Amino acid sequence: MLPEGFYHESLNDSKQLSEKLRESLRPKLEADSISFGVAHVHEREIDEINILNASLLAMHKALDALSSTPKFILVDGNRFKPYKDIPHKCFVKGDSKYMSIAAASVLAKTYRDAYMAKIHQEFPMYNWLRNKGYPTKEHRDAIRQYGLTKYHRKSFRQLPEQLTLEFG
Repeated sequence: MLPEGFYHESLNDSKQLSEKLRESLRPKLEADSISFGVAHVHEREIDEINILNASLLAMHKALDALSSTPKFILVDGNRFKPYKDIPHKCFVKGDSKYMSIAAASVLAKTYRDAYMAKIHQEFPMYNWLRNKGYPTKEHRDAIRQYGLTKYHRKSFRQLPEQLTLEFG
């Protein structure tokens, strides 16, 4: 939740910003916000309820973490489950249209990156520092060599299927 009229010239969709800029924005956004909440849904729960429901659950948990109640919820994307009796509206690519959604995307990405750095300490062979959401070739090779960790979603196909041509 940002104060009315909040503007920061560098704030945009987190995917459009460098890691260094996202990291420099995080403390400013945290300090300048009226309130913010960040939530994490663990791999096991994602596997149980699927990634879409886990995303919606994380949004609700983040809203639960706010110190004040929003009057209206702006949602990045095209799906949302109503939260309490607070009106909401979904915006595709909302993080490039609204400062509050862009700020939320920066906080979500920086907290996620910090989590990936933490699990990298435990399993460096997977290079979680480079594999932040989208599996790299290096990460897939590590899965082939070492198998899955407790941090991998088991319901997500980690390795592409090998296709073969049948001649005959």
